Amino acid sequence: MGDLDLELKDLGFGYGDAAKVLDGISLKVSGPQLISIIGPNGVGKSTLIYCLNKILSPSDGTVLIEGRDVTSISVKDLAKTMGFVPHATSDVFPMTVMDTVLMGRHPHSGRKITDKDVQEAYAILKTLNIEEFAMRQFDELSAGQHQKVVLARGLAQKPKILLLDEPTSNLDIKHQMDVTRILKELSEREGMTVIMISHDLNIAARYSDYVIMMHDKRIYRLGTPDEVITEENIREVYNVESKVIEDDGRPYVILKDPLFRPGRLGDGSVCSI
Repeated sequence: MGDLDLELKDLGFGYGDAAKVLDGISLKVSGPQLISIIGPNGVGKSTLIYCLNKILSPSDGTVLIEGRDVTSISVKDLAKTMGFVPHATSDVFPMTVMDTVLMGRHPHSGRKITDKDVQEAYAILKTLNIEEFAMRQFDELSAGQHQKVVLARGLAQKPKILLLDEPTSNLDIKHQMDVTRILKELSEREGMTVIMISHDLNIAARYSDYVIMMHDKRIYRLGTPDEVITEENIREVYNVESKVIEDDGRPYVILKDPLFRPGRLGDGSVCSI
């Protein structure tokens, strides 16, 4: 799977006449890597992901894949290149886990599923350690198992770019780490660019190649985990005091006290991580 360039040029988005949710986002990504998008609620993380894959149309700027504006790419062709794993939902599907995962093969095979599609879907279930659920009904599974199945569906697309909106939100600590580790390994083995939203600073720090910290509709900091996940940046963006230490060459965040600063970050409210 060859490298793919993804570029954002002065991207902006707003809902109607309301204030912009994103403003002046510029970024270029190339090659296999795991990128975490972090920041408090309401700073535009999910909106950014939705603008990348055409769920939302930017009000300003452009999104380019290999120099081509995504608005000129059909939904089917985009799905062959870019996969999307949505935030955990209570929605359930009246079908088996295998059938749910095979939905990810539609951009490549249409509605005619081949033996190869089934083999690839099963291999993905095995990678995520949920192959035992292959013939179970999706709506019989727990919330955490749902999330892994939806992730498997996204991986079944065999995308060059995989976007994930809080992929570990319904998982316990062990499975959060397992899933993120698998995503990291897939980015390296499959040459995939993985871009995920995370509310866990330590998981982002441990597994990411690069981190995008968002604040006030913009990219506040972009760089390696040790460049971005610092006490100063956490204080400024999250309004929380912390201590950042080094653990196996990576930053590790110990949260301390929230700050109350009237007039900043929403009338002094506490922004949770």
